[in-house]
Amino acid sequence: MFQGESSISVDDKGRMAIPTAYREALSVACGNCLVFTYNPFDAHCLWLFPVDEWQRVRDQVNALSSFNPAHRELKRKLVGAATHVEPDGQHRLLLPHSLRQTAAIEKRAVLLGLGDKFELWSEEAHLKRIATPISPEDITAEMQSLNF
Repeated sequence: MFQGESSISVDDKGRMAIPTAYREALSVACGNCLVFTYNPFDAHCLWLFPVDEWQRVRDQVNALSSFNPAHRELKRKLVGAATHVEPDGQHRLLLPHSLRQTAAIEKRAVLLGLGDKFELWSEEAHLKRIATPISPEDITAEMQSLNF
């Protein structure tokens, strides 16, 4: 559903505009109801979900046993930090201060469409990550079977 890379400006109040290319799709997919949360696997990155996709992910995470410390940590980072947001009249989303601070997102950010969700990176972290190629030892059997 969502794909592509967009450079984003964050204003002094912590608001970011939804790129024009995504506005209609978000309106249709989720009535502009979205959820920000931490990306529990990458520093300096937040996840932004359409609300229906978020509810699917949330339910899977909440079904994990809380007796496992890794499950508890995943619940804290995803469910505990989740914040529902809706765009204002100028198609801007307010990034929660604590999420923005933890991800080191200041004036410049990058929004990546990843199919069912978005990643929001600090511009510096994104540029560093995207410039680093996937190492041969990280290539999985599933990746090797791809034909491109």
